[in-house]
Amino acid sequence: MTIDELQKRVDDWIKAHGVRYFDELTNMALLSEEVGEVARIIARKYGEQSFKEGEEEVELADELADVLFVLICLSNQTGVRLSEAIEKNLQKKTQRDGARHKMNKKLNL
Repeated sequence: MTIDELQKRVDDWIKAHGVRYFDELTNMALLSEEVGEVARIIARKYGEQSFKEGEEEVELADELADVLFVLICLSNQTGVRLSEAIEKNLQKKTQRDGARHKMNKKLNL
């Protein structure tokens, strides 16, 4: 599925099941909440934190999908076409950082 197709599928889902988009500020708060859930899993699964006794391990893939869903909602409602935005962003990063990371001694141990 392309990014454009994904943006359309989310829009179709909102229209069919979600009634309407939450406002942008609500979606920003939801995005922060979902990113926090991803951080919690990463800290426990890959970091030094541990899951509490009786706490079931949540699926990282599902939480990442939640982040993507809300991000796409924000993109749709603000008129951002993500496929164009990521292309421009990659060009910017290539111009700015094209050689920087290769020359970073910390990364080349």
